[in-house]
Amino acid sequence: MADRPLRALLSFAALAVLIAAAGPARAQTVPTPREHFGFDLGADRKLADWTALTAYYEKLARASGRVKLDTIGTTTMGRPFLMLTITSPENHARLAELQDIQLRLADPRRVAGDAGLQQLLDRGRTVVLITHAIHSTEVGSAQAAARLAWKLASLNDERTREILDNVILLQVPSLNPDGTQWVNEWYNTHVGTDYEGTAPPWLYQFYTGHDNNRDWYAFTQKETQATIERAHNAWHPHIVHDIHQMGGSGARIFFPPYMDPIEPNVDPAIVSALNQLGAWMAADLTAQGRPGAVINAIYDAFAPARAYQHYHGGVRILSETASARLATPVTVDSTSLGGGREYDAAQRSWNYPLRYEGGEWGLPDIVDYQEAGALALLANAAKNRRFWLENFFRINQRAVNGWPRWPAAWLLPADSTNPGLTFALRILTMADVEVQRAQQAFNIGEREFAAGTYVIPMKQPYASFAQTMLEVQQYPDLREFPGGPPKRPYDVTAHTLPLLMNFEAVPVDQWDGAPRLSDPIPVPEPAFRLPAVLAGRNAPRIGYYKSWQEPMEGGWTRWVFDMHGLAYDTVKNERLRAGNLRRDYDVLLFQSQAAQSIRTGIEEGTYPDAYTGGLGDEGVAAVRAFVEQGGRLVAIEEATDFAIETFQLDVSSAVIGLRPQDFYVPGSIVKLELDAEHAVAAALGDSIHGWYWDSSRSFNVRDANIHVIAQYVNQNPVVSGWILGPERIAGRPALLEARVGQGSIILFGFQPNYRGHSVGTWPLLFNAMTVPRRR
Repeated sequence: MADRPLRALLSFAALAVLIAAAGPARAQTVPTPREHFGFDLGADRKLADWTALTAYYEKLARASGRVKLDTIGTTTMGRPFLMLTITSPENHARLAELQDIQLRLADPRRVAGDAGLQQLLDRGRTVVLITHAIHSTEVGSAQAAARLAWKLASLNDERTREILDNVILLQVPSLNPDGTQWVNEWYNTHVGTDYEGTAPPWLYQFYTGHDNNRDWYAFTQKETQATIERAHNAWHPHIVHDIHQMGGSGARIFFPPYMDPIEPNVDPAIVSALNQLGAWMAADLTAQGRPGAVINAIYDAFAPARAYQHYHGGVRILSETASARLATPVTVDSTSLGGGREYDAAQRSWNYPLRYEGGEWGLPDIVDYQEAGALALLANAAKNRRFWLENFFRINQRAVNGWPRWPAAWLLPADSTNPGLTFALRILTMADVEVQRAQQAFNIGEREFAAGTYVIPMKQPYASFAQTMLEVQQYPDLREFPGGPPKRPYDVTAHTLPLLMNFEAVPVDQWDGAPRLSDPIPVPEPAFRLPAVLAGRNAPRIGYYKSWQEPMEGGWTRWVFDMHGLAYDTVKNERLRAGNLRRDYDVLLFQSQAAQSIRTGIEEGTYPDAYTGGLGDEGVAAVRAFVEQGGRLVAIEEATDFAIETFQLDVSSAVIGLRPQDFYVPGSIVKLELDAEHAVAAALGDSIHGWYWDSSRSFNVRDANIHVIAQYVNQNPVVSGWILGPERIAGRPALLEARVGQGSIILFGFQPNYRGHSVGTWPLLFNAMTVPRRR
């Protein structure tokens, strides 16, 4: 059977009963972390897991009138997903009023002139959302969350009182409670053994692993959805602080300003505000004598998948603290500190003024730095309350007035048969974009649009989100120096929904209010439609290969399969080594995983024996026999190397071994030509848009019997995003079928399921698995 979410260790219902029983806060002594956990949070080799942390937050809410605890959803695996609201008791008493003020400032159409605005600015509070622990192996943040909540719940110094009086803090103490539980349990189990400091050998978010912080525009995961609906959209914070960790060979902590480029639909006032706030935070830590703070380096602000609030009137502050070996300290040799993007950790510079000299670094340092950064941010939010409120209002006011670079409206012709359009409408409306429907047919120029056409007028508060989701990305040409080599992007460079999801979006420069429009539509349910040939008694029996080094692309594929209700087995190394695969399967799917990883897996001695090894010679032979006996092998991106080598196909990758200065695609949308007569490309027309990034392939094919199903167009194939060396893939094969014995192999050079976003190429993946079932 396919892997499915398991029952939570602590049920949602049980927690709800506990919180309800707490009732109004009592005058109790706020319990310290040591009293609850038995150790100080941030101590070396000690990690509180999610079960213990949940119980502690419930205690804080019982004991302090400053803390309100809400369960705002459940996780993928059924655990409680929490949010704390922390502010003064006086602010708690008028929380509904303060929320209404904030939502009025978020939509200037609801503000009655300057006098009304001034009243809101006088009465409102700065709203800050701090999110922790989305990446579960970055263990400091979940510990720092509880310590920060305790201090704000209990301290009475002047800075704490100023923060509580002027700020409403929404704190999500873990954006991935499942992973917090798994990683911390794993670490606590293996501390003191040879495996201390290792991460669990499975994805720490059930479907997405480390990619869960790239879900802030598609909203595929339950944790993202709860945060968007109950924190972001419920309050539209002025400031969001996302606390992360990074590698340990450079700076000790990063704050904005971000490197160039900034995504062009981010309001300049957001950029200026985050610049001053990040620099403030770095200055505060440096003034405390904490070395190693860097700004304007490493990270950019181009991809909206990481920055929801930048399109909703607020700033997103990313902090990244240097890591250790989970909760195990490390010794950093000063000679190992080196260069990074836009700075060098081995020397002082304007954006890295207090150099870190090396030494022991561990969880106590990580938690201290993260807490110090959060408190610096909250102090700024408190001291500059009126600035944050008014800046937020003006940003939204400019959106309502429309930007010169935006069209007057976007038109999306209705198509009830297109799941990609429904998926996109869900994304837009979940992001609070107002999408309406034309009540009758109308003409724009010479084109007629039918009644029911979706209309997005671009004079609305969150038009910037709609624009960046619908337009084609033109990534800027940034150079290391004038006339020099290009600067390589930090992250992916394209996110154009009409291309990824295969629907039409038409920008129009004139919109006079005709035709009559409906009220904004509600958030539609996504349309997951499984092809009929993949369901029922005659459906192919599908085995998805899942090793202890499962790639994130594999987790995303399981998500797509589960959302569609596709029946499949997760096939482990032991089953493949046992052979006789045709007895149980018609199709084997290998997602993008290196050939060496598939063959040998985790090295012996580095993990407990139960998690080591790969297919081995037995498993490779079994896969070969499976295909020769009539099975179909589907291999994607890196896994194509395994298939080519295993079956000695006269095919090679055209891009492996190329220097990155000659060929580089960090993540872009490409155009492919299809052989419409082939079953894998059936009903998809002559061309399609697909996803290409650093693990993708183009092929050299020397065997005339290998069928080319798709090839990259014979000009620059990138239609949205960025590419260096387009001639390396232009016109080359991208999707192949090779016949071996009685069976066949499908080789995907590109990724047909990019993070659950590339709805337009899902049919290619489904078609590739559609083979007659052996009777």
